[in-house]
Amino acid sequence: MRQTRLAAHEIVSRERFRRKKKTMAKVDVVNLNGEKVGSMELADAVFAPDQVNEALLWEAVKHYRASLRQGTHKTKSRTEVAGSGKKLWKQKGTGRARIGSVRSPLWRHGYTVHGPQPRSYEYAFPRKKLLGALRSALAAKLADGKLTVVDTLEIKEARTKLYRTALDKLAVTRTALLVENGKTLTQALVLGARNLKGVELVLNNEVHPYDLLRYDRAIFSKSAIEQLSEALEKSVSKRKLAAQTEAA
Repeated sequence: MRQTRLAAHEIVSRERFRRKKKTMAKVDVVNLNGEKVGSMELADAVFAPDQVNEALLWEAVKHYRASLRQGTHKTKSRTEVAGSGKKLWKQKGTGRARIGSVRSPLWRHGYTVHGPQPRSYEYAFPRKKLLGALRSALAAKLADGKLTVVDTLEIKEARTKLYRTALDKLAVTRTALLVENGKTLTQALVLGARNLKGVELVLNNEVHPYDLLRYDRAIFSKSAIEQLSEALEKSVSKRKLAAQTEAA
């Protein structure tokens, strides 16, 4: 009976959350000329300021940078160092320190004891933590005023100069991350944006928290941020959604 009541209470909480308006604020949608052409609402479960978790962001960045390490460091072991293995002189009676081989680590050109060997620095990182870090990065960008939504990133001509002019009109003075929906990605966009200094183009299903923190500005197409926001909203735990509903 108690489990049935808890289940019913949970269902009611979910229904209340679905009926509740789940938007935090409206953001302007602009075109590549910097002119406002509309607005859109952002889900509170993804872009709210309380979603920022600095510790989780640090873990995500650490995991990403670890996977970038080549791990090609290496020192020579005893079997790889050139030199004879013959005992240089007898063990006793010479008055000198005992020595077994010219390849000894105590001698110049000898091998290295417990030196680094090639290895991979990658390690498993839970998907839930990665998605939580992505929500944190997006919320931090929005809170800092560094997130811009444009109606489209497409330009008819694949010319770098046109994209540079568009970024200048969007007040991009440093680096920028362009995020587009994979279904609408065209060759003109790839060719026009690939030679821009300090600018990187990624798909919305490939964006990483490290990318959002690395670049000063994040520019999303409307379709890209809608699809990404919907996917991230589904990844929020039911317990957290219930807590947000009760707090509201």
